[in-house]
Amino acid sequence: MKEISVEELKARKEKGEQLNLIDVRETWEFEEFNIGAQNVPLSTFVNHLEELQPFKEKEVIIQCKMGGRSSQAAMILDQMGFTDVKHVKGGLDEWKAKFPV
Repeated sequence: MKEISVEELKARKEKGEQLNLIDVRETWEFEEFNIGAQNVPLSTFVNHLEELQPFKEKEVIIQCKMGGRSSQAAMILDQMGFTDVKHVKGGLDEWKAKFPV
């Protein structure tokens, strides 16, 4: 499974890159803190696969709190034939530790 570090993600965001960034935490977690991703909770992820089809041939970056849920979501997308799926290593906990708000 491909990973992206929080440092690389932050650098790409700061460059203004257009990223397909999906946050699979629950909505209440997302509302407390987010970095501008689209929120698609893992608990309802399979119900939203049709919405994600436009990204099938593009890079998709999945994030969560610590990396576990994003790994699961990335595996689902891999199995569905998505070609370039990465999950954020360490998740938003690592992001907050390295880049305090």
